[in-house]
Amino acid sequence: MLKSLALAATFFAGAEALKADSRLGMSLLSKSRKLEDADEEYDYTYVANYSIKFQGCHHVSQWNLDADDGDENVRIQTKRLIRFRLCPTGSCTNDKTAGCSSGYGDYIVDMDTFLYSYLTDKQEQEEYNCEYAAENTCGCGADDVDDEDTCLANCYANNGMDYCIANDDDAAQFDVSAYAYCSQADFGRRRLDQGDVAYYIGASCADQGGEVHLGLFVDDTCSEQSSTSYYSLTGSELPYSDESLVSDSCISCLESNANQNNNGDDVYDADQVKEMCETLYTYAGKCETYMGIDYINENACSYIEGIKIIRDDGVIRTSATRKSKGAAVAIGLFATTAILLGAYVYYLRTKLGRAKINLTSD
Repeated sequence: MLKSLALAATFFAGAEALKADSRLGMSLLSKSRKLEDADEEYDYTYVANYSIKFQGCHHVSQWNLDADDGDENVRIQTKRLIRFRLCPTGSCTNDKTAGCSSGYGDYIVDMDTFLYSYLTDKQEQEEYNCEYAAENTCGCGADDVDDEDTCLANCYANNGMDYCIANDDDAAQFDVSAYAYCSQADFGRRRLDQGDVAYYIGASCADQGGEVHLGLFVDDTCSEQSSTSYYSLTGSELPYSDESLVSDSCISCLESNANQNNNGDDVYDADQVKEMCETLYTYAGKCETYMGIDYINENACSYIEGIKIIRDDGVIRTSATRKSKGAAVAIGLFATTAILLGAYVYYLRTKLGRAKINLTSD
């Protein structure tokens, strides 16, 4: 189980300086999670019975505290948030956006934290799948196999595991985990334009807020989209620019063989909670009203409820744009009163008109 929140300071302080896939960054993150706070212990073992369901992505515009007087600094930077749900694994469904309708908790966390944890877990799982298939499924080590590499490539392709196949093409070697944070683009040999302009690659919310795409930016906060396309710079399309970087399938929080064997970070944990879930649960704002556990946390319920109101560009609008039942009732009453008052005035005018006619006749 997680013993402390000691990773928080290290994680965020190093986010800008370290790439997500650097050895130092990965080692620092894994070792920080092992730090133990002697005064506080947290029991998150029940999280192993839940699965993560991606709910959506949201933008928040905020003042850039690191900006100075230089013109190159972005004054208003974009902060991106991920909302996810913990559903009981037995009732979590991939084909429903909500994932589940009871016994769940809703959470909000910054995109950097979510993507680093998600991509690391995905990489570990894929590496384990490749090793397991090679050793137990493909049978390419048999004496009658002439070309083991070709045999493995065919086996991987037939089992929908193309990610196991080595590819020398530069575009295919694009390391998406290097851009879990907004990072300067490493074009390598791919860059056609040898200009001095620095470009950055980072994740952003899709138009409807339901997907996470990679984009090309001109600032180190990935707030200003580049007018120059990735294709014009490299001759290839930017991976995940048109498809979601994050799957909407349920991801079990139960620690698997992939987590225990490939990385080694969780081998000595007393719990069975996947490291991805440990990290996200620790740092996320929580709304556990419907979770059905002994000690619920509702510190982020109001905030999570508020960000349901978004526009098509995925940007949160905090102004008074949401529908209000009270306002709707008041408007309805006002309209009804105005109609009745108008009808009454018409009635009085008609009655006075008739009285005037009667007096004239007399």
